Amino acid sequence: MVLVCVALAGWVLAVWLLLRQPRVPTSPPDDYLTPVSPADLPVDPLPACAVVLDGLGAIVQVNEEAASQFGETVGAILRHPAARAALSAALRAPVPASPSGSSNRGDLPPVCSTTFTLDVPVPRTLHLMLRRLPGGKGQDRRVLVVLTDRSEAQAADRMRMDFVAHASHELRTPLASLSGFIDALQGAAGENPVMRHQFLDIMRQQSERLKRLIDRLLYLSRVQAHEHQRPRDVVDVADLMAVVLGEVAPRFEQEGRTLKLEIENDLLVRADEDEMVQVLLNLIENALRYGAQEGDPLTITLSARRAASPDDRWPADGGVILGIEDNGCGMEAHHLPRLTERFYRVGAPTDGAGQGTGLGLSIVRHILDRHGGRLRIASAPGKGTTCLVWLPPAGATLAVSVVE
Repeated sequence: MVLVCVALAGWVLAVWLLLRQPRVPTSPPDDYLTPVSPADLPVDPLPACAVVLDGLGAIVQVNEEAASQFGETVGAILRHPAARAALSAALRAPVPASPSGSSNRGDLPPVCSTTFTLDVPVPRTLHLMLRRLPGGKGQDRRVLVVLTDRSEAQAADRMRMDFVAHASHELRTPLASLSGFIDALQGAAGENPVMRHQFLDIMRQQSERLKRLIDRLLYLSRVQAHEHQRPRDVVDVADLMAVVLGEVAPRFEQEGRTLKLEIENDLLVRADEDEMVQVLLNLIENALRYGAQEGDPLTITLSARRAASPDDRWPADGGVILGIEDNGCGMEAHHLPRLTERFYRVGAPTDGAGQGTGLGLSIVRHILDRHGGRLRIASAPGKGTTCLVWLPPAGATLAVSVVE
């Protein structure tokens, strides 16, 4: 009997303790999303450009990332018709109901997004994602906006598409020529020795052009592949110039062409010698190809000197300037900003040689990007062209390449 009483008392005690424990709700209460003060919204720690708007589109909060990247243009961005339409859609978006009819933390309003281009103050492609911030008791009229600047990505996509289109066109031209002459040689022209010799000579020229283009495309691809790897070797500029001179000397044996050298002593740069040789060869090749008219005298000056300090044209004091200057026909100013674009050509060659690939200065730009250098080109009709390459000194911090 005593044992029965003890067991009964134990059961009563266990039930009493169980009833005293706090009850864990199976679902959150209806007001778990009680609105908080706008000042309490933790938007500053977000690793994105975030803005909080009220129901009328007025800015309530701007985090540091958005203020830093967009500044005063945030208002103009959010006043764009596409942004206003997305805001209206976000405010109208209903909260999806859970199957059980109870509130759930996953039941958030859907994200509304839009992409548009803002033309002022500079063209920018922007992507906005908007979501209404849930809240109870009619206080759910605030919207979180995340802004992303897609200008660089869109520009890169456009450049890739343009590159594919231009490369396809450049490759198609010699291939079409070869195909046409092959068809002609298979017909009556193949029986005529004079025409056959003429056609085969043209086919040889087109195949060489095709080979040059493919070689340049492959070289450009290799340069871009390690563009982020800064060169480590210290190169004596005098040795660099000696290699270049050995390469170009035969081109100046032709009557009317003169090469002058103005090279200071003890100039050192941190560079990839092969790539810098390619830079100078490309610039000299352009001067020869597009400089003087056929038969006119042409003088090209190859120079190397220490950069004067201070000099606002360059990003840092000191450094080395390599120059290629010619007294040729020059070019109009509107060509200068586009000279380093792939496949951009000013006009037909003036030396009677074949058409270039249009990739030489693009290769120069990418090589200088790797070296942290700058390229500055000045030209005017009838006054020749001057190309200056600035390279940081051997021990300097590398700068960003800019073409001016």
